[in-house]
Amino acid sequence: MKFVDEASLYVKAGDGGRGSASFRREKFVPKGGPDGGDGGKGGDVVIWGRKSLISLLDFKYKRIYRAENGRSGGSGQKTGRNGKDLYVYVPVGTEVRDSGSNALLADIVGEAQTYVAARGGRGGRGNTHFVSPVNRAPTRFDEGEGGEERSLRLELKLLARVGIIGLPNAGKSTLLSRLTNATPEVGDYPFTTLTPSLGVMPEGDRTIVIADIPGIIEGASRGKGLGLKFLRHIERTEMLLWVIDASSDDVLRDYATLMKELSLFRQEVARKERIIVLNKIDKVAPVDLALKEEALRKKGEEVVSMSAALRWGIETLKQMIGPSGRAEARGRTKR
Repeated sequence: MKFVDEASLYVKAGDGGRGSASFRREKFVPKGGPDGGDGGKGGDVVIWGRKSLISLLDFKYKRIYRAENGRSGGSGQKTGRNGKDLYVYVPVGTEVRDSGSNALLADIVGEAQTYVAARGGRGGRGNTHFVSPVNRAPTRFDEGEGGEERSLRLELKLLARVGIIGLPNAGKSTLLSRLTNATPEVGDYPFTTLTPSLGVMPEGDRTIVIADIPGIIEGASRGKGLGLKFLRHIERTEMLLWVIDASSDDVLRDYATLMKELSLFRQEVARKERIIVLNKIDKVAPVDLALKEEALRKKGEEVVSMSAALRWGIETLKQMIGPSGRAEARGRTKR
């Protein structure tokens, strides 16, 4: 399924039903009084969060959403039926913004969390409301009130506790597949990952959701490459795994690139709790690996060396990701 994390839509709540101008007609009561009922309320347009949804793809095919209008009032002071509310389902993690001002209207972060995006109009009053001492038989009634309408922009930010970032071809997708049940595309060439991938890692009687985003390159914070478009998907994470290719000629340069681009994107993202994952150690001589580990630890980093492809170090990393393994790291201050 194609992953879509931005969408625009137009919502229109239902108009209120028209009031009725009618008069009581009964046998032996030739001049019955007014008995026009009120119109029904228009339906609301309601945004509804669902964990089962993972993309905004549906909004690429349908962009206009209209709730039902209220029905007109009837004789005998019968109130018209209210229009049905229209529910628009979005993935949990969706921000709802006004298209014009970009103001944040709602942040849908929980299952069945709702936001009324457009309220239905009130029903019009029937002629019974306009009786007065000087007008015993009013023919006046109200039209229904118009329902609200607005243009919205939806922006999805995946809800994951752990995010995987790194330069292209650092082995992020392979790592995700080893830590979780995810099956992302894996290849030995840059930009295998073109969209974010999610996986679930069991942790005792709980689960940890892990997200892998496309590779970050120099200049990503200025819109270069694929990383910038998806960096927002790690904003909500508690922890990041910085994956660095241990066979790189300069792991400190790669580390500095990640630090720079995350800092330029958002300082709080760069300061998130993290583990430096030195991947592909099967391609590095032990002496060289030791030097690279020491260089990163001198930066104050927590480092784990592994080979995701050969499953070396996977269990160690899982333990470090778990709540008990993070206790010590959580108290550290990142530079």
